[in-house]
Amino acid sequence: MELIRSGSVIGLGTGSTVRPLLELLGERLRDGRLTSVVAVPTSEDTAARCRDLAIPLTTLEEHPKLALVIDGADEIGPGLNLIKGLGGALLREKVVASITRRQIIVIDPSKIVDRLGTRSPLPVEVLPFGAQVVKRKLAVKGLVADLRTKDGKPFVTDNGNLVLYIRFEHGIASPQSLERDLNNIPGVVENGLFLSMTWKVIVGEADGSTRELSRR
Repeated sequence: MELIRSGSVIGLGTGSTVRPLLELLGERLRDGRLTSVVAVPTSEDTAARCRDLAIPLTTLEEHPKLALVIDGADEIGPGLNLIKGLGGALLREKVVASITRRQIIVIDPSKIVDRLGTRSPLPVEVLPFGAQVVKRKLAVKGLVADLRTKDGKPFVTDNGNLVLYIRFEHGIASPQSLERDLNNIPGVVENGLFLSMTWKVIVGEADGSTRELSRR
């Protein structure tokens, strides 16, 4: 909250990590400690919560640059590279992260890994029309992808797409190469690798203290 300034345009992430922030932001806007803050939500869930809390929303068409984005992550690896998207909002989260000066990630220590892909699967958003094509092309590369489901049915993102989960037994050896390979497959919309996009990570410890990790 201390990083949010009156008069700023901010991006708000998706998931359980961000929800307490939304409550605090709504409270400070109501009591006047913050004024003229508008937000770009990264999911329909965050948008609905913002409306309930009277947090003004805007669009990227109206504000193509953001002062900061606050979000969570599924993994933090070396160089503050991330895996994101288990909340199902990776595409909008990456779009928003790409046009901010400062992406701030809030995590607990369990999310910190020595190599990306060792703790969480890598989500890849794909067009429904091409999902099976993408799976076959990944298999040729030796990668097994499982379709994400919810309540026994394919999980559908806010953008109307499907999500594949790729798991890595020993983690991702070269995230940069993998990202290029994935984005070159027709039918892939976006992947959950957020490389060189994070300015600061705030780690919340079990005892209530925090520590910060910053990219050089």
